[in-house]
Amino acid sequence: MNNIKKIGVTSEFAPLRRVVLTQSEFILPHEEHTNDDGSFLEDDVLDMFNNKDTSGKNYAEVFPERQKQWEEERANLQTLLEKYDIEVLRPRLLTDYEKEQGKVYGAANFFVRDPFFTIGDSLIEGSMRFFHRRNEVLPVRNLLTEQAYSSDAFYVSLPMADTSQGETDESGPFLEGGDILVLEKTVFVGNSGKASNHNGYLWLKAYLAHWGYQVIEVKLHPDVLHLDCALSLVRDGLMIVCEEAFLTGVPELLKNWDKINIPFEDIAKLAINGLPINEEVYILDSEFKYIGEALEARGVRPEYLDFKISRSLGGSFRCSTQPLLRK
Repeated sequence: MNNIKKIGVTSEFAPLRRVVLTQSEFILPHEEHTNDDGSFLEDDVLDMFNNKDTSGKNYAEVFPERQKQWEEERANLQTLLEKYDIEVLRPRLLTDYEKEQGKVYGAANFFVRDPFFTIGDSLIEGSMRFFHRRNEVLPVRNLLTEQAYSSDAFYVSLPMADTSQGETDESGPFLEGGDILVLEKTVFVGNSGKASNHNGYLWLKAYLAHWGYQVIEVKLHPDVLHLDCALSLVRDGLMIVCEEAFLTGVPELLKNWDKINIPFEDIAKLAINGLPINEEVYILDSEFKYIGEALEARGVRPEYLDFKISRSLGGSFRCSTQPLLRK
């Protein structure tokens, strides 16, 4: 019994103790088999992809220098996390079979925040909307089962997405970790139409009702991929936010919080997608010194890293990690 692991996340800013850090692999989907229009990315990134033959190709082969930088970014993040005595776990790499299969619909092993998530004592496998991400949980599944089976965690999965009306069926349910923010017994679920959907929200609301959670759906601007691109909870009473991204306003529970406001054009740069180590330390990209200065003025120490390549693919520090223990 003494070997039982602890699993649990109580909030976005509770002290981070154990975390999964993603790999850096991406097989780009064939241009005829994608449901990702890339509208949440910066224009220069879209131009870069459009000027190359990327259809069904491995990102590492098309952009070898960027691949090297990308891997270095994740290695630097691991070093920083371990500096704070955080246990870091990594998913396995894609198999040759997965890479070959990915030449049609794509394959991803690059943002571990989304394919699973931890809420309270539950490890939950999500359901991904983009075709190239549908199987992204598989490289991390062995890690999840090892953690779940050696702990008291509840280990569950969303239902398989419904494709009875064709591959573009929008029924889902779709639910992705980037859309989920935890604040004690309140969980916010983003919905922009690009990732999680209403059916995913309904599933989570019903599941978490067993533990008395309040689950709040948050409607987002259609050019925002996930809720964590528009909102970061730094500590109790302080958030980084782009209010323009919220179709019906910032959630009522957060309206009296101190706000560090971010312009809408910085959403595509992933300015808001930082990562709290705890209530005193916050990781963010060195490009956004204006955010770091605002944090320092409020007594939070910024830790800067260059994450340019990761951000060009649609995610930053939060997207690259998923906590297993944060309490």
